[in-house]
Amino acid sequence: MFEQLGTMHALLPTGLGLLALLVAAVIIDLIVKRILIRAVRALAKRSSTGWDDALVAHNVFGRLVQVVPALIVFVGVPFVPDFPEAGVQLIRNVAMGYMVLMLTLALTAMLSAAHTIYAATPIAKERPLKGFVQLVQIIVWLFGGVLIISALLDRSPLLLLSGFGAMTAILLLVFKDTILSLVASVQLTAQDMVRVGDWIEMPQFGADGDVVDVQLHTVKVQNWDKTLTTIPTHRLITDSFKNWRGMSQAGARRIKRAIYIDVSTIRIQAQDEVDHFMRFALLKDYIKNKEQELADYNAGLVNAVDAEVNRRRLTNIGTFRAYAYNYLKNHPKIHGSMTLIVRQLAPGAEGLPLEIYCFTNTTEWAVYEDIQSDIFDHLLAIVPEFGLRLYQKPAGTDLVNLK
Repeated sequence: MFEQLGTMHALLPTGLGLLALLVAAVIIDLIVKRILIRAVRALAKRSSTGWDDALVAHNVFGRLVQVVPALIVFVGVPFVPDFPEAGVQLIRNVAMGYMVLMLTLALTAMLSAAHTIYAATPIAKERPLKGFVQLVQIIVWLFGGVLIISALLDRSPLLLLSGFGAMTAILLLVFKDTILSLVASVQLTAQDMVRVGDWIEMPQFGADGDVVDVQLHTVKVQNWDKTLTTIPTHRLITDSFKNWRGMSQAGARRIKRAIYIDVSTIRIQAQDEVDHFMRFALLKDYIKNKEQELADYNAGLVNAVDAEVNRRRLTNIGTFRAYAYNYLKNHPKIHGSMTLIVRQLAPGAEGLPLEIYCFTNTTEWAVYEDIQSDIFDHLLAIVPEFGLRLYQKPAGTDLVNLK
């Protein structure tokens, strides 16, 4: 019994020393967190700059201060009386590993904060760097992991790093996607292929919408139905995709749609019809110039032109094409300095396609659709005025009416 009391008495200074060291570390940790961190956050709120807010938001200071109690333990444990050398070394190794871990977390958080500050600048949309930041964070974690292991094992980090040479093939296999994504990120950034906010289409992935995030491994697209599509970054290099940024920058969006005319209704116009169309403000100049052109042409014919079949004359399809062109040319929502064409395509089983090719002076989706619909509402409704008929495949009701 006296021997047990003697043993306990011998361990008492060591136990009290460890307890005092632990209490000191906890008290300092509470002081630092409650006083220093609160003071830093208060100063960040009062500051007009954004970098300190980003550091606070990513908890950089909160991770840095956690080094302090570990440093107290690391420095103070050798002074614990009668504590075995092996125990001192073990606790110091653990404390060192913990400090390296917190510094690694603080450094990666600082990189995230730096990216947050950069993302708030206008150039960030043109040159996204999130993928590069993530790559640097991976490298920091690799070196941090080596330092943590070396601290716990009490070995030189160079010894651990020297063993990586034999693991190169394995590392290349493990980080294959990361390497591909890094190369893709460099190409995407250098060639300015994709920015945050770009509208891209990639049908093979079901992507059709705005780019909301460009990371090292993935590019996130919010589709127009508000779903999210994630595309591997390297697939933007190996596969094709459509970027609508040029349309947005031009401030104009193309209309390319055809009206199908029933070929059986195309004919030459009689003089009374020509006189009728002279009342159209959009056709006055066209008919006047066209009649003069035809008259000059017919006057130069060598053969007799008394028969109507030998002369060139106005047609209802040509007059309608001129009307559609002048209508678009005078439309206030059609871009005046970009291509404007009303052309015939090759006739087929569905009639004669009359294609409208022009650009609106806005890129806003809803407004663009309204402009396009208004244009075709008018053109489709006025087609019968020219003696033409739109082609439409027979419906069931048409077949019933024939009986």
